[in-house]
Amino acid sequence: MEKFEKITISTVIDATLETVWQAFTLPEHITKWNFASDDWHCPSAINNLVSGGAFSYRMASKKEDIGFDFGGTYLKVEPLNHISYELGDGRVVSIDFKSLDASSVLVEETFDAEKLNPLELQRNGWQAILNNFKSHAESL
Repeated sequence: MEKFEKITISTVIDATLETVWQAFTLPEHITKWNFASDDWHCPSAINNLVSGGAFSYRMASKKEDIGFDFGGTYLKVEPLNHISYELGDGRVVSIDFKSLDASSVLVEETFDAEKLNPLELQRNGWQAILNNFKSHAESL
């Protein structure tokens, strides 16, 4: 099994745990935050949020005719607490949701870095998406 370097990103969201969980997992919310910059968007999201279930999110440029599908298979789903999944290339992502109090949640993602792009670029891209998620969840 190939070893990957791990990257961890996080944010604190001013919302209830239930709101954060729904915003992170429901397709109608995923399409509103799952992109790293304003010139991209997420036109579709399919999410079967159960262990062994699959997900696929379409990420596309708003200006150019380019895009890609980001998807994988869930390894473990603990509602309101933890999600882990495996991407098609064998990399694993783990997300923890920790209620800090009645109206704030720490979301921490740890992911296996891919080998093509510099670690800092990957960290910044994933953090930008997580920051979009924070903005969306706090607007609900």
